Amino acid sequence: MEHRKLRINGHSHLLPYPEEIPQFMKDKGIFWVDKDRKFMLQKDWSRPVTDSSFFLDEKLAWMERNKLDHAVVLNLSQLYGNGLRVEEMKQALRFQNDFNAKVQRENPTKFTTGFVVHPGFVRGALWEIERCVEDLGMQLLCLPTHYMDTIGTWRCIFDEENEPIFEMASKYNLAVEVHPYDGEKFIKLENTSWRFHLIWMLAQCADAYHFLTLNGYADKYPNMRTCFAHGGQLAQMNLGRRIQGFDGRPDLFEGKTHPRKSVGHKNIFFDTLVHDTGGLELLVKNQGTSQIVMGLDDPYPLGEMESEKQSSYPGKILDLAKERKILNDAQCDAIWEDNVIQWLCGDDTAAKEKLVNRILGK
Repeated sequence: MEHRKLRINGHSHLLPYPEEIPQFMKDKGIFWVDKDRKFMLQKDWSRPVTDSSFFLDEKLAWMERNKLDHAVVLNLSQLYGNGLRVEEMKQALRFQNDFNAKVQRENPTKFTTGFVVHPGFVRGALWEIERCVEDLGMQLLCLPTHYMDTIGTWRCIFDEENEPIFEMASKYNLAVEVHPYDGEKFIKLENTSWRFHLIWMLAQCADAYHFLTLNGYADKYPNMRTCFAHGGQLAQMNLGRRIQGFDGRPDLFEGKTHPRKSVGHKNIFFDTLVHDTGGLELLVKNQGTSQIVMGLDDPYPLGEMESEKQSSYPGKILDLAKERKILNDAQCDAIWEDNVIQWLCGDDTAAKEKLVNRILGK
């Protein structure tokens, strides 16, 4: 049966209310929100809560105002667990996953939520994937572009050591979200002028895409579908350089997969959050419209939020793309609905029907 076209936001975030965060998280300096809901905090770090829609009730009201039917809620980047003691990391990640599962369970028409694991501890990660899928009914695995291993070395998520994680993701037909964070912990530059969010996060996504494609994981794990945050923006600009490098120095890529093989691959997705139509047009030309999902990155200030200064609102980039003949109405509808559902469910028709019925409250 046909239904009206849905507006699904494929990249959203949600903070717990201060009283929902266990006391040990504050005691250990891992993560908490002040009682006035003005700041999110970690030991020696704080960031202002810039919009009330960081929180559940306010988020629901914001979605209603902006005619958003459903949102895919990722984990909080502050809870990747890098550098924490093992037991603290396990407790922090379990809190995040249980919180997200509760949000989805209690608001099934409005949210699909993700869960996070720490790749530095592969066996524990596999147990947590099994728990989140089998017990909590979650289908979206959130992974960082980079993580700290057990000896303090920073690695790319698509390191061959993590293949058991990807094998399990494929077994469970999982969607995977790859999101950058923690760049200031391993890129030896002063953290000034927001450079790690404005420049290096995009480079981190490009680095992760580099190794996903070189290792041929989109084909090796055919039921795992990976989406890159922020349009994998530098990965789009950098595609020609990677192809020339692969062709020009084959001695450095022995046993690797040519970058061209992954361009427009049905198992690799990118969100729309590239901030301008020039960036979106390059993404469309490189990957094709079917591999693009709507991503608002709300409610962060780098998300597509209401802003008078930027004359912005949720969905503006697609409206501009239509005005400039980069996309048509049907392609925009697919980016809002069909492509997000394809990323979340793959070719599982029953899973797609179940998701749509959940969103529609059937």
